[in-house]
Amino acid sequence: MTHSHSHSHSLSGPSPLGPVAARIVVGLLVAIAALVAVGAVALWPSGQQVDIPLPFQNASGGAVSTEAGRVVSTTMADCGSPSSGRVLSGPAQAGQPGAGDCVQALIAIDSGPNRGATTMLEFTPGPGQPNLAAGEHVRVIRAVDEAGATGYGFYDYERGLPLTLLALTFAVVIVAVARWRGLRALIGIGVAFGVLVVYLLPALRDGAPAVPVALVASAGILYAVIYLAHGVSLRTSAALLGTLTSLLVAAGLSWAAIELAHLTGLSEDQNNEVAAYLGHVSITGLLLAGFIIGSLGVLNDVTITQASTAFELAAASETGSRREVFVGAMRVGRDHIASTVYTLVLAYAGSSLPLLLLFSVANRSLGDVLTSEAVAIEIARSAVGGIALALSVPLTTAIAAALATPPKRPRQAQAA
Repeated sequence: MTHSHSHSHSLSGPSPLGPVAARIVVGLLVAIAALVAVGAVALWPSGQQVDIPLPFQNASGGAVSTEAGRVVSTTMADCGSPSSGRVLSGPAQAGQPGAGDCVQALIAIDSGPNRGATTMLEFTPGPGQPNLAAGEHVRVIRAVDEAGATGYGFYDYERGLPLTLLALTFAVVIVAVARWRGLRALIGIGVAFGVLVVYLLPALRDGAPAVPVALVASAGILYAVIYLAHGVSLRTSAALLGTLTSLLVAAGLSWAAIELAHLTGLSEDQNNEVAAYLGHVSITGLLLAGFIIGSLGVLNDVTITQASTAFELAAASETGSRREVFVGAMRVGRDHIASTVYTLVLAYAGSSLPLLLLFSVANRSLGDVLTSEAVAIEIARSAVGGIALALSVPLTTAIAAALATPPKRPRQAQAA
């Protein structure tokens, strides 16, 4: 004779570890959000006026204006034409005989007060000079000198249309595959850039302390991005708390790495320009803020994966053991760490390829190359990101396993 006993249990998903664990996590996230709000108010940019750096000034001290242009033709001619950069009312004047050969590009001005006119730009052939061809669209600098004469110079290629098409393709593919969640993720990206432009950069420009500003901005981005993309739930709350804690660890590691390795950031040209024209901005602080912001993406990716893995394992568990959920999710996490760490290192190495190429032809020893500041910054950045990444896995997994307690499932008892 066979008989069985069954009870009604909800199999819709994991239940939290009583109300206590959920309340602790939610309470911590609310407290952190309050601290972030207070920090944002205290460190909010004052909006003080900062002089425009000289390379970006026009003759009157204002910002340089750029206009749309189109390459009509290019020819080789003598350098030193008086018509170079001027608005043309007729054919360009000849250059100085014997002054060398230059590329003279006739540019049609498509915007601004001289729209419809043309100008001629001269370039000496060689590395670092644009190689213009007829039909290409460019941006030209428009400057007015003290005498009121307007001059033009090459600024950059026009990239608005191809970048817009690329961005639209990116958005369409993301939304087509991830649907509403993908759309919310795109909105989160917009919020993240808004925080950087409206808060982080102006605060750093005002000379605010880099670590608090970077932490407040990063936490604000995480709250918006994680909840927008993945919804408000215990699963995403576990990932958010794990990410915030790991971010704090990354900030401490970044500070220690910069101090112990004596990294100044002055090996990078942009930092030298900031030091020259924005003397009140701390270059070391700017470097530190870059370390912290740079760790956001990889931490968010790992913690979301770990939280989702723990909840899915909990939903499928037959034993009701939180330890089993933790161990299973950690197996996935170890594989994720291994793949993400070398992805992180290779990404930084790829961004430093031109520098590494120069070192390779300079017959420098490997020790000199690795300890030079430009390379040391990337090594430190990779190490900080890797350590914070590795620590985020067990931390987030433990939080998620505590929240995602496997449901008790009915057991079938059989007796002969």
